Amino acid sequence: MNFSELKKIYFLGIGGIGMSAIARYFNGRGMEIFGYDKTETALTKKLVNEGMTIHYEEDPSQIPDGVDLVVWTPAVPEEHLELKYFLTIGIPVKKRAEVLGIISRNNRTIAIAGTHGKTTTSSLVTHLLRTGGVDCTAFLGGIAQNYMSNYVEGKSDWVVVEADEYDRSFLHLSPNIAAIMSMDPDHLDIYGDEAQMHESGFQAFVQEVDIKGSIYVKNSLAQFFENQKVETFGVDTGQYRAEHVRVEDGWFVFDFVAPVSSISWEAFPRNRDVGNRSHGEIRWEGIRTAMPGRHNVENAVAATAIAVQLGVSESDVRRALQTFKGIKRRFEFIHRSAKTIFIDDYAHHPTEIKAAVSAVRELYPGKKLTGIFQPHLYSRTRDFQDGFAEALDGLDEILLMEIYPARELPIPGVTSEIIFDKMKNPNKALVTIKNVLDVLKNKNIEILMTLGAGDIDTLVEPINRYLKLRN
Repeated sequence: MNFSELKKIYFLGIGGIGMSAIARYFNGRGMEIFGYDKTETALTKKLVNEGMTIHYEEDPSQIPDGVDLVVWTPAVPEEHLELKYFLTIGIPVKKRAEVLGIISRNNRTIAIAGTHGKTTTSSLVTHLLRTGGVDCTAFLGGIAQNYMSNYVEGKSDWVVVEADEYDRSFLHLSPNIAAIMSMDPDHLDIYGDEAQMHESGFQAFVQEVDIKGSIYVKNSLAQFFENQKVETFGVDTGQYRAEHVRVEDGWFVFDFVAPVSSISWEAFPRNRDVGNRSHGEIRWEGIRTAMPGRHNVENAVAATAIAVQLGVSESDVRRALQTFKGIKRRFEFIHRSAKTIFIDDYAHHPTEIKAAVSAVRELYPGKKLTGIFQPHLYSRTRDFQDGFAEALDGLDEILLMEIYPARELPIPGVTSEIIFDKMKNPNKALVTIKNVLDVLKNKNIEILMTLGAGDIDTLVEPINRYLKLRN
């Protein structure tokens, strides 16, 4: 498909974080953008302010004439009236992943994959490259605070994308560089089991990488890619690694170690000043990152490995990691005072919850940690109920909300209580989105975290206002 010939594009589910990034891409190229979404949000309001036309009723009569292409997200059900209308009249309908795949084939692409770590790492790669003189475009799965957008427009032919494993979407991509951050079991409603997720998901994805390209894999996952030429990263392990990780004055600090052969001498001659070298490795000591947690140190190592391959210098790496402001809802500090700290995080998988809790414990040892968690999806709650119970037991106090269904219908017998009943921590309570604020008012709060990927984000501002008044 030749995108340059398109004049009018319609997005079904335009308010999604991935959909809106593609809408912004085409809007910036002069196409007329129209779309439907279920509800008006702060993001859809921004899209309208950028010149797009959006409505919120399932109503084919509001579709404009002359649409050349429809972009559809599977979050919109197949029985949706507008989708059925487009399929009836024969206008080309493509999934978001297909469109992103076409974009990737027309550019040099860096694809970041993993059941978690994608958004932070792809945003870090974007900030490192742009700080280092590589003017990349980026399609991100969250709002990067440095750019206040999920889409970053660049002028080079490098594009950074998130490689989404859901629905095997990432198999549409054709990357030149890929990174795999994690492969914890998830989306088992799609894959069936963990082995299939590895085989028909991630192992199939690396086959799509350019034969002359680079594949960076977390060191503990290298065993799954023995037939591929991969480069490894990690904390205290891997070819690219962070060593001597510590917390200093609220910063996570580490030494970055990498093979000397990884430095791109031709791309940017200033990289000849690579710092401390020994035994075929470089060592950049005392790298500081504003993103808390060892999992984010690992993300920073992977992003830095990609950046140095494309010629970003040590000084620019240091500057970019220190000035990276993070992602909305990824360990985002909402409120900080002498009495109380409030952090909002998107964590919706047991591994992500454990990582967020671990980061708080390292930053604020000895402080009482209260968490509000909203499970996301009935299937994920059913599949990982034991893992959720164990992860939430790491909190000092937990308020557990009802399940956010998203695209799913209820599953008999699956409620938040199946997690609640397996938790060993006695300081726990079941709450609803309507009464949670009242429950909080009777708590002694030192550090509070909201955790989850559903509509728990609508509680962030009310909680923030309450904490400000209380203090």
